[in-house]
Amino acid sequence: MTLNPFFLLSLWRSINQQRMNYKHLFPISLLLLLTFLGCKSNKQQQTEKAVDTIPMLINRVQKCSKLYTIEYKIHKIITHNDEKTIKGKLFNENINIEIPLTKRRVAIPMDATLKGYIDFADFSNENVKRNGEKIEIILPDPRITLTSTKIDHDQIRKYVSFTRSDFSDAELSDFERQGRQQILQAIPQTDILENARISATRILVPILQQLGFKEQNITISFRNDLHSNDLPTLIDKTFEHGK
Repeated sequence: MTLNPFFLLSLWRSINQQRMNYKHLFPISLLLLLTFLGCKSNKQQQTEKAVDTIPMLINRVQKCSKLYTIEYKIHKIITHNDEKTIKGKLFNENINIEIPLTKRRVAIPMDATLKGYIDFADFSNENVKRNGEKIEIILPDPRITLTSTKIDHDQIRKYVSFTRSDFSDAELSDFERQGRQQILQAIPQTDILENARISATRILVPILQQLGFKEQNITISFRNDLHSNDLPTLIDKTFEHGK
């Protein structure tokens, strides 16, 4: 059988062309494979980061226990006046007659410290809402506590009529207790709760930024139905120490 020389030349060129194609196809395929694996790896890392960030955040916040966000210094003068009186009835009318020279007055300067804080004891996944790169932290209501009181004993001023005995230590202690109670009762007339909210936001935003969130994607929110009637329930009834 005789082969046409032109056919042999065409076959040789075809084989060489295929070799060249396969030679270039291998590195191209390898490059595409590596690119695909790289993208997949990046997506896995991003997914793992998105999943792991929330538990890390919750753990970090729970470690705070109580996050003190604001502090108010209050100076108050506690005053008390009393005098002896005669009480009774005269001609079926109630009478209350002051006895001369029986007045007593006292003014007690008190310095008090109020602090606002967020209690993270019950902070959980329910307080965190995430939508892609955006995150919302729903905080519990801030609480207010009277952390300390101090009496400037050198500045106490008293007037006691010569017919009366001086104020006893028990009486002075009771006046101080009344002063602390008056400070707590006046809290709803201050803006400490609102400022406690604002300060909590300023503290938590940098923490979230450290976890990779952008400031414009961070929202710190509180419940919107906080009324003046709720304020007394947000005030701790005890204080840490006083003297």
